[in-house]
Amino acid sequence: MSWIKLDLTNDQGQNVSAQAPIIVSASRSTDIPAFYADWFIERWKKGYIKWKNPFNGVPLYVSFEKTRAVVFWTKNPRPMMKYLPFLIENIKNFYFQFTLNDYDLEGYEGNVPPVQSRINTFIELSKQIGRKQVIWRFDPMILTDAITVDILLDRVKNIGDQLQHYTNKLVFSFADIGIYKKVATNLKKENIVYQEFTETTMHQFAKGLQELNKEWNFEIGTCAEKIDLKQYGIVHNKCVDDDLMIDLFQHDEELMKFLGVTITPATLFDPTPKIEKKKNNKDKGQRELCGCIKSKDIGQYNTCPHECVYCYANTSIEVARKNYKTHKENPVRDTITGL
Repeated sequence: MSWIKLDLTNDQGQNVSAQAPIIVSASRSTDIPAFYADWFIERWKKGYIKWKNPFNGVPLYVSFEKTRAVVFWTKNPRPMMKYLPFLIENIKNFYFQFTLNDYDLEGYEGNVPPVQSRINTFIELSKQIGRKQVIWRFDPMILTDAITVDILLDRVKNIGDQLQHYTNKLVFSFADIGIYKKVATNLKKENIVYQEFTETTMHQFAKGLQELNKEWNFEIGTCAEKIDLKQYGIVHNKCVDDDLMIDLFQHDEELMKFLGVTITPATLFDPTPKIEKKKNNKDKGQRELCGCIKSKDIGQYNTCPHECVYCYANTSIEVARKNYKTHKENPVRDTITGL
């Protein structure tokens, strides 16, 4: 299914055609809340952005006129939090996928705040918008010659113990380094001796996580993982999630219509509303194992300066730094890079 098209006038006064998505992803490709919050808010006010196809470089205009929900992906939402009143007033339907890993000792995420600072930010954000709207991701789980399954579980426990009252869900994935050649190259350049997860270590980790979750009682899901871990209470997750949107935003008739949802209101004799979803909303443009529903991602590769050594979205740290510097010099342009 394609998004409907609208005509708009861009910043240069040109009349152009734009996609008008119902759901916006902001973004799998870069950290918009951490580095491009000012840009996003200004572009939302303008009503559109210009996005470049990463495979052919062809520009595409994206209108926000029909947008009913936004999914934010971030490792540091602090710069976006000053805009929460604007988001609540103007977007209304949104939630955060907050990746909160702990590789501080190794320095694998060179430009993120310390883990305790990020935990504090998570708690503050949750208090402001609600625990259902802030999802904790520990993504990816990385094994090395120095990081064992038990060490990973200890780090997850430290974070989970502090977040148990501030989120309902934990999502994780196992690092698949071998399938991303540029990631393997970057890790080798940093002299990181990584180990691929095996089925045995995946089950070992999942069993340990199940024990930890007896205290937390989180919903736990994997992101785009083939392995079945349901025996440990772990499901296959949808990060852009129609079920969560139905739970949070069922008051939005247009969004529910797009999701194929009918709601029979509660009555005096039946006080529970009946919710029926009649549509498979899976995004066929994502990886086969991805459970996300259809959305339009508005990020750009090679623009996130978090300096994560395992990043698949950047060719290199140097390229991301250069593009971010270009953006800072041209922050009001309709594209993220400012070019």
